[in-house]
Amino acid sequence: MTSDSNAPSRIAAQRPRRSVAVFSCVALIGLIVDRVSKLLALRYLSLDESRLVIPRLLSLRLLRNPGASLGFGSNSTWVISILAIAACIVLVILAIRSTSTLWVIVLGMAFAGAAGNLIDRVVYADGMLNGKVVDFLDYGWSVGNVADIFLMFAGIGMVVLVFMGVPWRISGQSADAHDSDE
Repeated sequence: MTSDSNAPSRIAAQRPRRSVAVFSCVALIGLIVDRVSKLLALRYLSLDESRLVIPRLLSLRLLRNPGASLGFGSNSTWVISILAIAACIVLVILAIRSTSTLWVIVLGMAFAGAAGNLIDRVVYADGMLNGKVVDFLDYGWSVGNVADIFLMFAGIGMVVLVFMGVPWRISGQSADAHDSDE
């Protein structure tokens, strides 16, 4: 009988660990895919070349982007880096506090995207957080990378979850209101 009375508190105690595990897996997979794709782009593409993959849709073209999306902020690389660091910290905190697996997955994708580009700004820096991001996926109107794709899907996922009314829920809420999204 005592094991049944402790079940809700035991489940609540396991939530943060599960959230951390799911978040970590999604973020780690995203970071690995992003990093490997960028290393392959650096190895097999040159700055002056474009390789057609899907006509009028996708080419591979290596660029070094000092700015953010669509080249904005190219003179403020260190500011973008500081914002990315802050975003990564907030995403980790939100993921730990969330009891929704769907929200944790989306937050992990956002972390992978932000951290993936931040790694480039650190690794390729010649000053304080001023490195250029490796972009190589040319859509004709923009050139990006796998981290950008994770950020885009995370943003879309957040909008979908909000419109679907999927609660983010903070750990510690009553046990009767959890896990409807899993």
